[in-house]
Amino acid sequence: MDRRCLRAVSLDARDNARRRRRLCSGVGLELDEDLGFDALYARVGPRLWRAVLAYTGGDRDLTDDVVAEAFARTLKRGGEVHAPEAYLFRVAFRLAARELRRSPTTDRVPDRAVWDDPGLADLFDTLRRLSPGQRAALFLRYQADLPVEEVARLMGTSSGVVRIHLLRGRRRLTAMLGGDDD
Repeated sequence: MDRRCLRAVSLDARDNARRRRRLCSGVGLELDEDLGFDALYARVGPRLWRAVLAYTGGDRDLTDDVVAEAFARTLKRGGEVHAPEAYLFRVAFRLAARELRRSPTTDRVPDRAVWDDPGLADLFDTLRRLSPGQRAALFLRYQADLPVEEVARLMGTSSGVVRIHLLRGRRRLTAMLGGDDD
């Protein structure tokens, strides 16, 4: 890489850092540069979004809000967070659970027109009938391909509870979809 390119990259990095500091100060937060927030977001963000999407039963607006709030709370706590990835998952799932428990204040417009694949819409309709714990455990175990111990750590519970969620969730899915429990 030549010097002009390196200079442009370093200027761009400094400019991004300035922008992040200005955005954080605009909402009353101090940016902890040691947290590695950009790397954390790049590593965890997409996986967290997909997990919360499955947990909410396909509610994209709620997923966007919950993930953004989880990252904002992590940023606000800064160096106090010892395990940022687990903290993000725990906060996001708790926020989503709280929102799902709230009674809707307006009638929801069905998301059916948004889905390209009708099978995907049916899958989300089926997932919505599972408990939030079952949805989270099933998604993290089988879609994110995480071991049970890691699922438990991310959900903030024990591996035994995760195994119960997996067992009951698989049984309910089998009953609803009419397939074999394998």
